[in-house]
Amino acid sequence: IWPAQHTAASAVDALQHRKATIESIERVAYSGYVYDFCGCDSEAFFGGNNPVLLHNSKVRKLFSAAREKSPSIVFIDEIDAIGSKRNPRDQTYMKQTLNQLLVDLDGFAQTEGVIFMAATNFPEVLDPALTRPGRFDRIVQVPLPDVRGRAAILKKHSEKIQLSGDVDLNIVARGTPGFSGAELQNLLNLAAIEASKQRAKSVNNRHLDFAKDRIIMGSERKSAVITPENKLATAYHEGGHTLAAMYTPGAMPLHKVTVMPRGHALGVTVQLPEADRESVNKQEYLAQVDVCMGGRAAEELVFGLEKVTSGCSSDLRQATRVSTAMVSQF
Repeated sequence: IWPAQHTAASAVDALQHRKATIESIERVAYSGYVYDFCGCDSEAFFGGNNPVLLHNSKVRKLFSAAREKSPSIVFIDEIDAIGSKRNPRDQTYMKQTLNQLLVDLDGFAQTEGVIFMAATNFPEVLDPALTRPGRFDRIVQVPLPDVRGRAAILKKHSEKIQLSGDVDLNIVARGTPGFSGAELQNLLNLAAIEASKQRAKSVNNRHLDFAKDRIIMGSERKSAVITPENKLATAYHEGGHTLAAMYTPGAMPLHKVTVMPRGHALGVTVQLPEADRESVNKQEYLAQVDVCMGGRAAEELVFGLEKVTSGCSSDLRQATRVSTAMVSQF
């Protein structure tokens, strides 16, 4: 619970007469009254060095503290852990926390100056009683950042990192479509670690490319012992993916192809879109299926049907997922 700087009356008046805007965000030390309220399994815990299981009495104390510190904000993270849809077959204790939360949410008036916020990655599993008007009825979608958002996130997380003069964060942002804020932070962190390993004075584009490849393709397994036969099969397999991606209309551009073992794969072919994509058309979906099957087709042409390896198993699963989604969802 974070105490606000204005009175309850002025806060309510501001919310009713003008649209809220965020002019700046600053990280400052806070020594006041804070509840770290996080869902866990079917209950919730107060965070800290000694987490406490949240039962009905703890929920009541939380709401009482919010009223005492009014005007204030209460943020509940991972609310799906305690606010998922109730089932008549569930045990009574599993529904007690949610029931108490619903009762206390109904007991607030607009003039009390308490704002409740929550976050979840699974809004579809929340109980309908929790999202009805008067409770958590305002839903704000937080999608993955676009190119401008990624550039701003990279700029923020690189403030304490010494970057080389040739590094352009706008170019890095354009080359990381689909990355979340956490992945962008991890990208800079991995690049800084790689630069320190090489005793470099600053992080350059080569370090950033290394970090991006590690996030997308996984870590290199340079010590893996691969037989010449498997190396040859992997080369033809990834070559099939590459040719299919190059000559199939609607396929995404190639980013990198490698036969160096990464993660659980003996080789990887990575494609990245040229820009953020809001939708995908039928031609692009069919191109994804063609690229997935290109590796198996290459093995069959070179080695014959009887010597096709198991390396295409993940490709078949991906092609099946895309095809099933095209028929059942699109």
